[in-house]
Amino acid sequence: MESGMKKKSRTAVQKKENEMFHVIHKVPSGDGPYVRAKHAQLVEKDPEAAIVWFWKAINTGDRVDSALKDMAVVMKQLDRAEEAIEAIKSFRFLCPRNSQESLDNVLFDLYKKCGKVDEQILLLKHKLKMIYLGEAFNGKPTKTARSHGKKFQVSVKQETSRILGNLAWAYMQKSNFVAAEVVYSKAQMIDPDANKALNLCHCLIKQSRFEEANLVLRDVLQYNLPGSDDFKSRNRAFELSLELDQTNRHDPFPLNIPGLCFEDDFTKALDRVMNEWAPTRSRRLPIFEEISQFRNQLAC
Repeated sequence: MESGMKKKSRTAVQKKENEMFHVIHKVPSGDGPYVRAKHAQLVEKDPEAAIVWFWKAINTGDRVDSALKDMAVVMKQLDRAEEAIEAIKSFRFLCPRNSQESLDNVLFDLYKKCGKVDEQILLLKHKLKMIYLGEAFNGKPTKTARSHGKKFQVSVKQETSRILGNLAWAYMQKSNFVAAEVVYSKAQMIDPDANKALNLCHCLIKQSRFEEANLVLRDVLQYNLPGSDDFKSRNRAFELSLELDQTNRHDPFPLNIPGLCFEDDFTKALDRVMNEWAPTRSRRLPIFEEISQFRNQLAC
């Protein structure tokens, strides 16, 4: 009887130790290929073996969406981002609909890693279209996000501003400062912050619109925007201020700015409805209420 009790006690201890192992190493329980892939990735620190097991998980239908996302992350770490892009494009059809948004987020990071700016722009416009259709966040008004190990809630409004900011940044990488300025301006109307303001200022300087640039910069220098007290933002604000002071403000407006005619229909649609923000009337953001007329421009 005593021996049986000791055996049960040892079994209970082993079970608890196994549970603690999975918690500490953030490895799911089980013995399928996905679990083995995570064990290779997180415990054995063997990314190549992890990729092999992730492929087995995808091919056998074992948590395909998680396997595909995690494999892409590991491939990115091994400088195999191009391969990860092809994997997501080829196998995302196997994943449920509610995982497509997170796959897009992984794909966007891969495009950034590879310097594929045009692909970033297309994907960001697609994400804006999903918000317009009410399909972002799986139709919910908020989603739970993670940053530095902490969870927080993100609203559709905040997400829209973030995507517009990323879209504007992508245009800046193409030296299309007119397009970037337009999109940054819209993002600031939704959810203003110092970082986007500084980028907007930079775009205006590149167009020799110095007075407007000064007005935008003043909001940061006077701490009128969230993030104005950030150390990096302060340094950049002073650099832009110095650049403005050293610039000849009587320079003519440059005539050869790339992207001078920036998707007129798209921006006009944004202009007409930016002042109609009313999330209670529709799941779709009002800034996108009329964009369906310009679907071709969104796909440009």
